[in-house]
Amino acid sequence: MLKVEGLTSHYGRIQALKGIDLEIAEGELVALVGGNGAGKTTLLRTLSGVQPASTGRITFCGRDVTRASPAARVSHGICQVPEGRQVWGPVSVEDNLRLGTVKRRGADVAADLERMYAMFPVLKEKRAEPAGTLSGGQQQMLALCRALMANPGLLLLDEPSMGLAPLLVDQILEAVLALKSQGVTVFLVEQNAFAALKIADRGYVIETGKIVLCDGGQALLDNERVKEAYLGI
Repeated sequence: MLKVEGLTSHYGRIQALKGIDLEIAEGELVALVGGNGAGKTTLLRTLSGVQPASTGRITFCGRDVTRASPAARVSHGICQVPEGRQVWGPVSVEDNLRLGTVKRRGADVAADLERMYAMFPVLKEKRAEPAGTLSGGQQQMLALCRALMANPGLLLLDEPSMGLAPLLVDQILEAVLALKSQGVTVFLVEQNAFAALKIADRGYVIETGKIVLCDGGQALLDNERVKEAYLGI
């Protein structure tokens, strides 16, 4: 579904991505782990088009999207749940969800809203309230559902567990697994390497803008280098 070849990206003179190569097959849940400043968020932003690629190629479902706008990529089926949720605080929960359908045509919005509310009933309870009044965990649920309202083929998840209590982390990751079972392809960026690799089919490890390891999720959990660097073992 997604193929990335020789991808680089810069912030001014600083090269943040240094020749990234990766592939994600349809239906996979793939995790990307690495330390702070390794390039995880930059890679997601480059895939979604928010951060421009300097060189390299991004192919999605056989289409070259390297220079496509973020809006075009959403139309093609690439949707990102950004780090820090970034919900529209003054706007109601339901209107935040409806914003996710802007690039869709002929969308059955009512049915999809009910599907989101079934996934996270608390959002239905608070659907008329401003999104800014939700707790951090509830905002993460809202950000996830807003992306799903665009009916993505590939869901880019950036640090969904950040700042959440352990029980909420489990709930979010269970929802991610449920989405995979429904056929959504997921690229999960997560600083909690153990949680991410535990549910991933495959994982990539990124260090200073370069992919340094790629293997099955369990294999990476058992890898001594990964244990020492990212699992504290």
